[in-house]
Amino acid sequence: MNLKQKAPLVVGIGLALTGLASEPVLGQTPAVEEFVIIGSRDDARQLAGSGTVVSAEQINNEIATDINQLLKTVPGIYIREEEGLGLRPNIGIRGATSERSSRITLMEDGVMMAPAPYSAPAAYYFPTMQRQSTVEVLKGAPLLRHGPQTTGGVVNLVSTPVPQDNQRKLRVMSDQRGLTDVHGWFGGTADQFNFLLETVQRHGEGFKDIDRSGGEGELAIEDYVMKLGWQSDTAQMPQRLQLKAQYSEENSEETYLGLTDHDFSRDANRRYTLSAPDEMTNRHSSLQLTYQVELTDSLTATAIAYDNRFKRDWFKLSGGGSLISAANAGDAEAQAILDGELDILDLDYKHNNRSYFSRGVELNLGYSLGTHDLELGVRSHEDEVDRFQPVEHFDQLDGRLVFDEILLPGSSDNRVGSSDATSLWLMDSWQASDALRVTAALRYEDVDSREVRFSDTNRTVTSRVTPSDSREWLPGLSFTYDLGDSWQLLAGAHRGFSPLGAGAADNEEPETSNNYEAGMRYRGNTWFVETIGFYSDFSDKSENCSVASPCSNGADIGTYTTGEATIAGFEWQASALLQWGRVMLPVDFTYTWTDAEISRDNPVTGVQEGDLLKDVPEHMYSLRAGFELDNGFNNYLVVKYMDEQCAQVACNRVTGDLQETQDLLVLDWIGRYAFNENVDLFFKMENLFDEQEIVSRNPDGARPNKPRTASLGMEVRF
Repeated sequence: MNLKQKAPLVVGIGLALTGLASEPVLGQTPAVEEFVIIGSRDDARQLAGSGTVVSAEQINNEIATDINQLLKTVPGIYIREEEGLGLRPNIGIRGATSERSSRITLMEDGVMMAPAPYSAPAAYYFPTMQRQSTVEVLKGAPLLRHGPQTTGGVVNLVSTPVPQDNQRKLRVMSDQRGLTDVHGWFGGTADQFNFLLETVQRHGEGFKDIDRSGGEGELAIEDYVMKLGWQSDTAQMPQRLQLKAQYSEENSEETYLGLTDHDFSRDANRRYTLSAPDEMTNRHSSLQLTYQVELTDSLTATAIAYDNRFKRDWFKLSGGGSLISAANAGDAEAQAILDGELDILDLDYKHNNRSYFSRGVELNLGYSLGTHDLELGVRSHEDEVDRFQPVEHFDQLDGRLVFDEILLPGSSDNRVGSSDATSLWLMDSWQASDALRVTAALRYEDVDSREVRFSDTNRTVTSRVTPSDSREWLPGLSFTYDLGDSWQLLAGAHRGFSPLGAGAADNEEPETSNNYEAGMRYRGNTWFVETIGFYSDFSDKSENCSVASPCSNGADIGTYTTGEATIAGFEWQASALLQWGRVMLPVDFTYTWTDAEISRDNPVTGVQEGDLLKDVPEHMYSLRAGFELDNGFNNYLVVKYMDEQCAQVACNRVTGDLQETQDLLVLDWIGRYAFNENVDLFFKMENLFDEQEIVSRNPDGARPNKPRTASLGMEVRF
């Protein structure tokens, strides 16, 4: 990835090493730097692949605080909500299902953001949405520029850019329950140097009521970012250097314990007393150093060094899912325990304590050679996850929880997983003719992982060592062909790969797939329309097992291989900017249809041809419509629909409603008024009709989306 002040080097193929988004944050001049993989919304509409840029304008207009709600407006993305606030998203793309976002490549400013992308890719950390300026989603063959997950797609968050002029911004908003968000930054440029200082502060209550305690689950997030940059002032061999440092803390009284279906139908926002002690605390820090030099007019070199660290302890009830399942099956004693009406001894509350690091160095060369734009790059990476997880015993007596004892961890909760990975890539974007552009991609992943389990707390005795390795060549080819000025064809194919992670069994193989897409685009003066069909063929479709997202066989560790599977569908989107007198009417519509199923009987696991895969809705659509007046008063409506999803594979062969979620239609309304050129006032009503459904059954029971929520705020730029 390059770092430039001009248009992306490889325009229209989604590999943009270089570039500034053409849609800067409202009230902010174009940035000195941005780390993008696509570029602008217009660039996304010319890709030799498929992609979407959620622009700074959309994020600002919709006052986005939850990545889930933004990505529901992007075709081809599957969202499984969890706590209703977007703290730990479950994001899937096409053939990559949404298990804690572990099957897609997540990045911030072009660097992998998962705490341990190879050893433990489940994304228990996700950057604060308020400090992101744009969100890029890249699919198809061009995603082979990035990795390691190369089946479904890439999500890249582009953080607040450094402004060219000295500027400041402060935004404050609060909802009806007292959850307050403060986002502020100031930065600028002086001669060859530039800087940005930024913070997000989020404090208040959630929306669920805990039995007996009267609490609603407090939330406290602090996030800080500093950027320092330098660029040479000579035209010959210009150079750029930037340091980005980030630190955040979170304390959220969130739980894994959901509800029984009966209790959900009576009060979707209830929490059982058993979940009262549950609490997530975490700390995240990152350093990113980027150096770029334009060696010649046609050759640019970019080097990135990064170091990410994450430590968390999610203290929460273990085994609550068995109580939920029993109560759903009619067990009166289990229901009484959940209600706090029956005493029970030795409840397990585990310190899900983990520390991670992820670090590496990446070098990329971009070279323009006539009609060819070439990229050659290498990344050396290592990451680690360290688990040491004691358990505390509590007794429930007379509806209260009483501490009993602490149990030291066994070997399954006392282990270290690590990975060393080398990645190579070669990309060639060839303008074969005025109408035809061809992109060839080749990626190589070399991964060595191991997990060590210890029998004692001092870690002097090893109980088991599990090594694993993967070597994969991943080719891809795509093209666009212009049929005149308005119509364009596109198609592509690529090999997908998902590494095993540390602790994989000897007989396990990494998930691989063959992925195809083809479609057509129309670009007119007013309208843009795109239709793309996609097809993924898996030889060994698998699920990543975790407590947050148990596999279909009930396992919460390792992987579960279901075997051969296919995921097929199509994405359709249309956008227009209409004018009615002095009123502007922007409209965006997206629709995704997906069929995801087992394609061959597997006698080992018992799955059968035609069984539906988990976490993939059949139908999704979104509608965004604006009503913008020249007096500065603008209104926006956002409609999002998500079909039901299987909570485990083969839910279509199991009777009853407990194997799938419920479909959900939500309408948001946002009103903004430009008080003057520096001050905006805004009002937001989320879930206007207060529709709440079961949006997830993992972890441990039925879970709701956010109820109707009103927020007021003000933004000041100076």
